[in-house]
Amino acid sequence: MLDEEIQELVRQNGMGSTFPPNCFVAMKAEFVEYESRRSLTVSFPVLEESLNPLRTMQGGFLVAAFDNVFGPLSYLAARVPCATLSLNTHFMRPVEPGDHLTVQAIIIARGVQVLQMMGEAFNSRNKLVATASATAIVIGSQSQSTS
Repeated sequence: MLDEEIQELVRQNGMGSTFPPNCFVAMKAEFVEYESRRSLTVSFPVLEESLNPLRTMQGGFLVAAFDNVFGPLSYLAARVPCATLSLNTHFMRPVEPGDHLTVQAIIIARGVQVLQMMGEAFNSRNKLVATASATAIVIGSQSQSTS
């Protein structure tokens, strides 16, 4: 279902970009679960290049993981391109090298121009490591592309 929705959106919006984006691919992310226009779960291996000097996942990479879930989810939910206006993250515990991070995100409110999302990140032992909230603005619309 996810692949079909993605291909249809890319076809509808005539986007010349890649989906998933290169930043998603670089983090070796994998789609795990998708509920149409409602939620998305993605898994990320904790790569050596994402470690800080204490040898845990650097906070910026953890935020990038959230962004790599909120971005596709906002696009799938709005059916047109969106841009992140804010992304707020709270860290609970470190993520160890060799672990897998699973990020689950949901749409909590969908307006005409703005989406509100929430997410949780878990380590491979299913321990909560971080939470995040994001606001995205709808930057494209089917009516704009036809006028």
